[in-house]
Amino acid sequence: MLFKMNTTARYVMIVLVVVIGLHSILSFTHEDYGRATSISKLADKMPWSSSPDYIPGDDYVGLPPPHYTAGNSTQARANATILMLARNGDVDGAVRSVRELEDKFNHKFGYPWVFLNEEPFSDEFKRRVSNVISSSVQFGLVPKDHWYQPDWIDEEKAAANRTRMEQDNIIYGGSVSYRNMCRFNSGFFYRHPLLQQYKWYWRVEPDVHFHCEVDQDPFVYMEENDKLYGFTITMYEYHATIPTLWDTVKKFIADNPQYVAKDNAMAYQSDNGGDSYNLCHFWSNFEIASMDFWRGEAYSKYFEALDNTGGFYYERWGDAPVHSIAVALFARKDQIHFFDNIGYEHNPYTHCPKGKGLWEKGKCSCNPERSFGASLIPTFPHNFSSKQTLN
Repeated sequence: MLFKMNTTARYVMIVLVVVIGLHSILSFTHEDYGRATSISKLADKMPWSSSPDYIPGDDYVGLPPPHYTAGNSTQARANATILMLARNGDVDGAVRSVRELEDKFNHKFGYPWVFLNEEPFSDEFKRRVSNVISSSVQFGLVPKDHWYQPDWIDEEKAAANRTRMEQDNIIYGGSVSYRNMCRFNSGFFYRHPLLQQYKWYWRVEPDVHFHCEVDQDPFVYMEENDKLYGFTITMYEYHATIPTLWDTVKKFIADNPQYVAKDNAMAYQSDNGGDSYNLCHFWSNFEIASMDFWRGEAYSKYFEALDNTGGFYYERWGDAPVHSIAVALFARKDQIHFFDNIGYEHNPYTHCPKGKGLWEKGKCSCNPERSFGASLIPTFPHNFSSKQTLN
């Protein structure tokens, strides 16, 4: 029996040597064969390799491992992604933003990136962006019905309003593409197939800057402290872009009072108990938030009610007030978090940490005395508790 086993093993070894030898000879003498059977070529076929532009029906890239080893430590991660909506022409600004966030945060935590575009990403965009990312990356195509102006919009009415707003020098007043983007960011990005596997996202835009080291995982912090929405900068919206938005919101609340959270942040949005909107909103080009909140019944019904009025096109409703109003009404105020420790800049405004010791701890390069975000935080009403939300 032992003799038979040894003979069998000997034949197996001979076959393996012959196969490996033939593979080596063919790899050197036949270039096409070598390319087709290279490790890198075979790895492209594996489920963890980077995906091409997403087309509905194509397979998507699987999640990376649930832990990422950085240096000598292993960090527990949340189910999260870093998200950017960009065009091919944004490649230089996108690379700068990605490079800075990788340097300040993500090379230590290894969260995957997702990039979305209403047109297929170019090879140049994918190559340059992937080159500065330390983790996995996916590039997705936005479905047309999530991006373009719906057929039921009265284009004659919408065009007349765009012309009027343009004549009044309202920013992006004449732009249809800007309206498409605002509507997509308000009600569709979290529905994209590439994002269904994730709960949390960090929204990043081209040409933004990160000025401080981020050593604490904001996703894990949000999850462990029952937070839903994180911001760095607050400001006022242009009333001319949303003249009927608050009336629409008030009607929705009157019809659906069950969605309004107890201990909500209404006082942040209104100085008179909800009769009118004070135009305060979180600047949504920076968001760290739960997509499950947007996917929930309250926000889904709310967005549907807003969208059905056509206000995204007949006026110029931005995703910042749309998101902010929803968060202030449907979440508890202690579920909203001010990320004072994250130094963030979106020209022309910068948030620079002013909390005790945060600027020094983060090795920040920004000037705290010029922080736009910090100058507005103290204007929050007293019942929007700073102890609960701004630590």
